Amino acid sequence: MEKRELDICVVSDLHLGTFGCHAKELNDYLKSISPKRLVLNGDIIDIWNFRKRYFPKSHLKVVRTILKMAANGVQIDYLTGNHDEALRRFVGFDLGNIKLSNKLIIDQDDKQIWIFHGDVFDISIQQAKFIAKLGGWGYDLLIWINRIINLYLEKRGKEKYSLSKRIKDSVKKAVKFIADFEDVAAELAIEKGYDYVICGHIHQPQIRRVKRGKKSTVYMNSGDWVENLSALEYSNGKWSLYTHPVVKLDDESEDDDIIEFSPKELMDDIVEVRIKSA
Repeated sequence: MEKRELDICVVSDLHLGTFGCHAKELNDYLKSISPKRLVLNGDIIDIWNFRKRYFPKSHLKVVRTILKMAANGVQIDYLTGNHDEALRRFVGFDLGNIKLSNKLIIDQDDKQIWIFHGDVFDISIQQAKFIAKLGGWGYDLLIWINRIINLYLEKRGKEKYSLSKRIKDSVKKAVKFIADFEDVAAELAIEKGYDYVICGHIHQPQIRRVKRGKKSTVYMNSGDWVENLSALEYSNGKWSLYTHPVVKLDDESEDDDIIEFSPKELMDDIVEVRIKSA
């Protein structure tokens, strides 16, 4: 399969290790592109909701694909989010082409791009972390219930339904939070003189120009791989939003392309990254 060449690809909110993550589609997407730089903008591995009994093979395959990309020369920037905040103590660590940071500034085609996850704007996380974690667990349960409902609807030939989107759209505070989040990010970017600002966190894919007087910036959000299956792509001097098709629920069993997959294979991939980057 011929891969699409990209200068930059940004994905966020993968939530690997949770029921909601569309790992199969994510792995298919990563294998379909050939970016010079891949930015993982937070909430990649969901440490908040991590369970030893739930990290299926399809999720490990995503990790392995990312390691393979790094070994093949792709610059990987892992930016921490709130669900993988435990990694913040290791900021500055790098493994060849993989670098761990809290934020990133990229100079591309005479433009400055400011990238960070965005949880710093979320008061519920900063001041009431335990409640925010409970909300994360509840969200994961809601996604699991939603998948059961959609399996039933698909078998009856009816259109799938998103419970979480319906709840978000019906709660005025949620809608206002998203709008406020986007405005704050854009205003800070304008104040700092950045041409683009890219966030994750709120799971709302977006590209829009924000003006404040004579100054402006382009606010972008890469969405997520729980509901929207979206990514930001930069190629030929332009940013665009990509949305990946959802695999039919009854076809969502483990892939057959790799029959056996062990931790040793994962360690071999890590060693390969280190050797090729040396």
